[in-house]
Amino acid sequence: MKQSILIVEDNVVLSQLQKEWLERTGYEVTTAMNEPIARKLLRKESFDLILSDVRLPEGNGISLLEWLNKEKRQVPFVIMTEYASFPDAVRAVKLGAKDYLPKPVHKEKLLELVREFLKPLSSIREEKVILRRNSPKAKEVERLALLAAPSDISVMILGANGTGKESVAQSIHQNSDRRDQPFIAVNCGGIPKELAASHFFGHAKGAFTGADNDRKGCFEMADGGTLFLDEVGNMPLELQVMLLRVLQERTYSPVGSHKELIADVRIISATNEDLCQAISEKRFREDLYHRLCEFELCQPSLSECPEDILPFAKFFREQYSREYRKVTAGFCTEAKELLLNHTWSGNIRELRNRIKRAVIVAQQELLSVEDLGFDKNVVATICKGNTQAILKLKA
Repeated sequence: MKQSILIVEDNVVLSQLQKEWLERTGYEVTTAMNEPIARKLLRKESFDLILSDVRLPEGNGISLLEWLNKEKRQVPFVIMTEYASFPDAVRAVKLGAKDYLPKPVHKEKLLELVREFLKPLSSIREEKVILRRNSPKAKEVERLALLAAPSDISVMILGANGTGKESVAQSIHQNSDRRDQPFIAVNCGGIPKELAASHFFGHAKGAFTGADNDRKGCFEMADGGTLFLDEVGNMPLELQVMLLRVLQERTYSPVGSHKELIADVRIISATNEDLCQAISEKRFREDLYHRLCEFELCQPSLSECPEDILPFAKFFREQYSREYRKVTAGFCTEAKELLLNHTWSGNIRELRNRIKRAVIVAQQELLSVEDLGFDKNVVATICKGNTQAILKLKA
């Protein structure tokens, strides 16, 4: 079983990069942006190591450490911060912190520290468990992704929410010559336009109010690797212009700096938007579309691939049974019928959440219709021919 690490860090780019480093090495990593989220996670599950920034949007790393002490949670705790100071270091160590690392934290230093507090990597499974889809449509996407992987061609992955577009992007990255470099994922629809330039290209100290230190952007974080632009169809027009310029010139400058950097990244993007319609409505630039979509992949929805439903359900059942230490043996006949006939508008993400819920509430080894937690009317509609399941649910 993989050892788990919690990273508490409000810089999403840095958090994602550290997560990538540690997951490649064989650890399981969860991230939180502030102290309340971290506490909520710690109440629900256990971690083998916590890496936390000092300054957070809500709360701070030292108060999180104090809370852990109050709760009598014995978890190795490491403070990381751009605001390194001797008094903070002394206070953190007195409270029980195992180490104190000033930013930027280098990959080698971070991995060395993790090895020190956790068991040797030789005893950790480094291979990732990959769930292969067996449906013809999904296998065709996999075949095309592997063909595109060795080149640096820009790939656009189309598909509904929850279909696993990021998994396809990661597969392309892992089968490319850039596999040993960072894979940085960015939600393009969640970036405020006034912070977009800094988020993507970084900024120099003093570039604007609050810019107390130099900060790397997504392009620099992904240098030599892959930059995955998720929800690219929701990207503001101002950001589209900036991105197009970088893709054309292959250079950029951090905000407030005259230093020119090379954009050595491969671009993979994904969206559930109809970009042709967005172009006709002037919401998306056609020239940017052609830069991003040199190779197009269409990830099928789960309802198009019924052959994948039960294998996915089995995979998630086994995964969450291990995680929550529950003994389960499978699904009853009525539950299988429900799984196969549901529309799954939320696709794989919705299926995963249903199975996770079922494992948590199950009282029997075979997961039932009730365990899946569907609305009674939904069950009645789906299981029209199975009166036994409906009657049991209404009892």
